[in-house]
Amino acid sequence: MNDRRSDNIHRLITPNTHMLRGRGIYLLPNLFTTAALFAGFYAMMSSIHHHFQAAAIGILAAIVLDGMDGRIARMTNTQSDFGAEYDSLADMVSFGVAPAVLAYEWMLHDIGKFGFLVAFVYVSAAALRLARFNVQKTVQDKRYFKGLPSPSAAALVATTIWFAHDYQLHGEVLAVVLTLAVTACAALLMVSNIRYYSFKDLDLRGRIPFVVLLAMVLGFGFISVDPPLILMLGFVVYTVSGVLFTLMQLRRSRAERRRDAARDRDVA
Repeated sequence: MNDRRSDNIHRLITPNTHMLRGRGIYLLPNLFTTAALFAGFYAMMSSIHHHFQAAAIGILAAIVLDGMDGRIARMTNTQSDFGAEYDSLADMVSFGVAPAVLAYEWMLHDIGKFGFLVAFVYVSAAALRLARFNVQKTVQDKRYFKGLPSPSAAALVATTIWFAHDYQLHGEVLAVVLTLAVTACAALLMVSNIRYYSFKDLDLRGRIPFVVLLAMVLGFGFISVDPPLILMLGFVVYTVSGVLFTLMQLRRSRAERRRDAARDRDVA
């Protein structure tokens, strides 16, 4: 009578501590994620102290480190659920909060509560963009992102402010309008259905022609001539490319529907 069945509800189930101790996390990709998180935090602190150029460079550094994190995880087959969640949280800080703080401290605070609202909308859009990406990443086409990627949106805001700061536009109406327009547009594009090329199908492990390497070297040299201007133009081109690509796809789809409708009428 005192014997209890093995599936008795009062049975105490203890975890396998040996199994738990044996689990760990991959060091290298999470190290890059931590570095990207630090760069985003550094950007926020620099923005608060009005070191706007340093803040913009910190956000760009976070983008580079985040890209290296993902590439290393895929190339070394060290992707994990923990790493994915950690990376998403780090992205929220570096590409969601940091650009919004930078834009607000740079110019948006000059227009009061409306500027605060725009900065908050950017943070909210970044959070929604990351949440949608995490939910849909197993079903969407790997070649394209749905909505402007949060790193690209952060880079667009950061390089625009870096450009305005470098050209001494602080305090001018043009700088306020430019910051407001870029921050708001980046937020809206992040939660849109516009498709952007992801560059994930590029093979970084394969051999490349010498001409390609030479072009890369010339590209870095070209950027060094005027980094804020060249980088800003580059991210503007990428932002506009998604809009143009989506419009071309819509136009092609409408033309195909017209042809199908005309064919059906001819058959009838």
